[in-house]
Amino acid sequence: MVIRALEFYSGIGGLHLALKRSSVVATVVRAFDWDQTACRVYEANYGTDIAVKTDISTLTASNLIPLNASLWLMSPACQPYTVLNPGAAGAADPRAKSFIHLIVTVLPDMMAKQCAPTWLLVENVAGFETSTTRSLLVETLKRNGYRTVEFLLSPLQFGIPNSRLRYYLLAKYQTLKFASPCSYSTEKNENTTQNRLPGGSILSATCATDICTSQIREIRDFLDPASQSNEIVVPDHVLEKRGRLFDIVLPSSRRTCCFTRSYTRMVEGTGSIIQMSENLDTTATFDQFFEAQRNQIMGQHGDDPISILRPLKLRYFTPTELLRLFCFIPLSSSSNDPQDDYMWPASVTTKSQYKLIGNSVNVEVVKNLLDYLFEGDDAGTAETNNAEYSSKIRHRCKDT
Repeated sequence: MVIRALEFYSGIGGLHLALKRSSVVATVVRAFDWDQTACRVYEANYGTDIAVKTDISTLTASNLIPLNASLWLMSPACQPYTVLNPGAAGAADPRAKSFIHLIVTVLPDMMAKQCAPTWLLVENVAGFETSTTRSLLVETLKRNGYRTVEFLLSPLQFGIPNSRLRYYLLAKYQTLKFASPCSYSTEKNENTTQNRLPGGSILSATCATDICTSQIREIRDFLDPASQSNEIVVPDHVLEKRGRLFDIVLPSSRRTCCFTRSYTRMVEGTGSIIQMSENLDTTATFDQFFEAQRNQIMGQHGDDPISILRPLKLRYFTPTELLRLFCFIPLSSSSNDPQDDYMWPASVTTKSQYKLIGNSVNVEVVKNLLDYLFEGDDAGTAETNNAEYSSKIRHRCKDT
């Protein structure tokens, strides 16, 4: 049986790609997003007539029932919940409206018509797990007969040198059970968020220092080949004013900071930059730079301060390198399959590429979550088309 899936807040299709790479036999039949540029990128990579520009807060059960989808994939806006937003208002933020609408109105309506999805996956920023929206989500699912498990996971746990802690919720209708032992949110009132997948990494995602660095690949594995490199150098004026605030990594490093939609436009908390000259001491070089700046202010002659920093060869990650870190495309040496290429339409600017990648998910992490969600379920993973089984787990729509 081929599982039919809906992708909400689809962006550039990270959830779609994770599903495609998972062991689940499934297809995304419709994707919804408000960003027209994201929809164009989605269409370029997954075909036409899937992604539609839609205000998700206007969707109704009547819109979704004809799509006959048993899996919902959701990555709603994180800005209402992120710690990087000091004014984060959670459920009161207008950007949270559409997700709450889906959970509080649309899902119960579909349950009443026996057409609700059997499986759900929700992704959001770390911090969502303490929000009132999370409480509303879990209580609604529990009330409508779903089992749920929740995780806080980072790509670091999967050998990927990127610290991007994210919240995930998996849900399946109560006729199905999760295959491996796990603490169910629906069986306790308190938050029971897990920091590893059962049977998966034993490393804590809540403390990066707990993770054995030898299990994480070096950043150099994710960089563009020198022959194809289109490096984006950090401008001198940015280094002069804000250089000390950057998170600077080397190609030999095994960790980068979380990349956001504001990468290259803002400095603090938006992602790491690379120092290509590994033989130079970063701290000592910046100390020399600050000393030269002080001498310049005092009217003393000496080296031009910015000329001291240039030998470090500080640059931003390119969009292609970020696609590798986010696992949209394989490492340069790992695949020659044209299907592994990810396309940017010619009309999509580099600025938009950074924004869209920063809004997306890590494909490898979600792939593992989907495999776990369907582990032990005959549907979607077995090479069968068992109509009797399907009738037991799918909520058949009543004739209308």
